[in-house]
Amino acid sequence: MRLKDRVALITGAGGGIGEATALLFAQEGAKVAVQDLNAQGAEKVAAAIAETGAQAIAVAGDVTKKADCENVVKTTVEKLGKLDILINNAGINKDAIARKMTEEQWDAVLSVNLKGTFLMCQAALAPMSAAKYGRIINTASIGALGNIGQANYSASKAGVMGLTRTLALEFARYAITVNCVAPGATETQMTAGIPEDIRKLIEGKIPFRRFAKAAEIAQAHLFLSSEQASYITGQTLFVDGGISVGI
Repeated sequence: MRLKDRVALITGAGGGIGEATALLFAQEGAKVAVQDLNAQGAEKVAAAIAETGAQAIAVAGDVTKKADCENVVKTTVEKLGKLDILINNAGINKDAIARKMTEEQWDAVLSVNLKGTFLMCQAALAPMSAAKYGRIINTASIGALGNIGQANYSASKAGVMGLTRTLALEFARYAITVNCVAPGATETQMTAGIPEDIRKLIEGKIPFRRFAKAAEIAQAHLFLSSEQASYITGQTLFVDGGISVGI
């Protein structure tokens, strides 16, 4: 098991990629803190992990609030003993073409996707630096390269990539790696409402001609959290079926 005796905190883990990552990490020997704004969703995933015999806790919290982020980390350390791995998976989208995008749509997406990632990294630094060990994996997106109707989302994810590079430089002195996974189109609740004609258009641009499964993104999280990635930091790994190659 690649994560035996490790403690992982995964944000936005009440469903989708976060849930798939939490389940995989538990299978690989980690104790898992399942964070989500939706407490019910977090509890459901933590219960599913517990049924397998692994240890998990559910922690509700809002990643846009500094106090909540600090409490999520504190609760993880208190209940599971330490914090080795942070997966910043929480994210939202509120799409609109730029000329019609509201200030609320802009602020909401930047607050969760970029500010929330920063606040969680900041909160995790204390226990990780004290232990002289840490793995942080942030979430960007193929959308960081630009996408019509997603000025807010694209900006937030491009920001996450820049944040990752900077924190990799700052956190290296504490033996903490900071990397980024950038998924392409993935089968999640976020993409479930895409109209069929738009979905086919997107699939036609992907060399593999299909959306990723959440479990495939989870495997990238696992690699970057493992000892096999001990000398990798500041990098963005695109898990997109090859679509970024042609952009």
